[in-house]
Amino acid sequence: MNCEIIGVGTELLLGDILNTDAQYLARELAAMGIGLHYQQVVGDNPQRMRECISNALERSELVILTGGLGPTADDLTKEICCEVMGEELVLDEAILENIRSYFVSRGRAMSENNRKQAYVPKNGTVFRNANGTAPGCAVEKDGKVAIMLPGPPRELKPMFENEVKPYLSEKTGGIIYSRQVRTFGIGESDMASRVADLLEGENPTVAPYAKDGEALLRVTAKAQTKQQAEEMCDRIIGKISERIGEFIYSTDGANLEETVVRLLLKNGKKLALAESCTGGYIAKRITDVVGSSAVFEYGIVSYSNEVKQRLLGVSTETFEMYTEVSEQCAAEMAQGAKQLSNADFALSVTGISGPGGGSEDKPVGLSYIGFAYPGGVTVKELRTGKKENAREYNRYVAASTALHMLIEYFKGREG
Repeated sequence: MNCEIIGVGTELLLGDILNTDAQYLARELAAMGIGLHYQQVVGDNPQRMRECISNALERSELVILTGGLGPTADDLTKEICCEVMGEELVLDEAILENIRSYFVSRGRAMSENNRKQAYVPKNGTVFRNANGTAPGCAVEKDGKVAIMLPGPPRELKPMFENEVKPYLSEKTGGIIYSRQVRTFGIGESDMASRVADLLEGENPTVAPYAKDGEALLRVTAKAQTKQQAEEMCDRIIGKISERIGEFIYSTDGANLEETVVRLLLKNGKKLALAESCTGGYIAKRITDVVGSSAVFEYGIVSYSNEVKQRLLGVSTETFEMYTEVSEQCAAEMAQGAKQLSNADFALSVTGISGPGGGSEDKPVGLSYIGFAYPGGVTVKELRTGKKENAREYNRYVAASTALHMLIEYFKGREG
């Protein structure tokens, strides 16, 4: 089954908001083995919407539209899509009552405009919306399927997961199961070359991906049962591990911060942070993870040398002899954070994120990451080589490198 995504909304077209719906759906469709051939964005213009939907239905078996299901006059996705497909919209009294109840539960009166959201395709499938007032729906005609979903991600994502996935699974036949292998310290091209023959497989399929500082492999299998699909993925992941196991930190899709929190929870340990150039980035990523409060002691953003010295105990001699961007400073920052807290481990980062501030011997993209653990401290030098317009990249990769140092510590002890 080949698919096309259409984002509806002038605010998307003008760049006022980022189309994260398309990014999410693209990943989910790939995990289900559904090919995505096109993506489009169209404004709230009836004629252009008709043309866009008609063209999509001509070349794709499945079309997913996001946005335009609201109560205002310019929310026309259902109306235009059903018009193009020759499907009648009818009022669903049960949905109308659900919308009324949604407003009552929030102490508000339902506007008459919201009534239009209770109109659904007469012969279509309706997807309930537990997080808003706009139900989703699907229309099938002449071997083509159009799915209409609300635009807000907090509504779209649970609807897709709970309602649309089971619906699509029936269309694709069998069970599609996917696992993500995440690596750190190896480039995408190197990773792909080491597993090149596995990338040619048809079932399971193995596809490489890259993100800042990491390389990923998505393994997807199709089978009659979930157990069969899982076993097929396990066999391939076993082969991948034989070739690049030293770089793998997760085989279930958990990212660096999730893996760190899991390891700390499993081992009953706590972490403290001392960040300079990353400005609290590591702390932000750690606290994004549910359950992190049980393992994260505290974080200090020691941006100034005065704070590094007063709170973390970095010596005057270190600044004078080596400067704040140095192995020595990172080590003392990590040791100071560990000593100040009840934590078992401490991570520190000091560096030059850019765009300015670098020199020939200490260029932009240079960071030192300290790791204090029971019985010692170690420091890693990181040179990203990213100098122009790369502040965010340099900060992100420095934070990732720090998290990975802690993962490697546990990995070495767990075998």
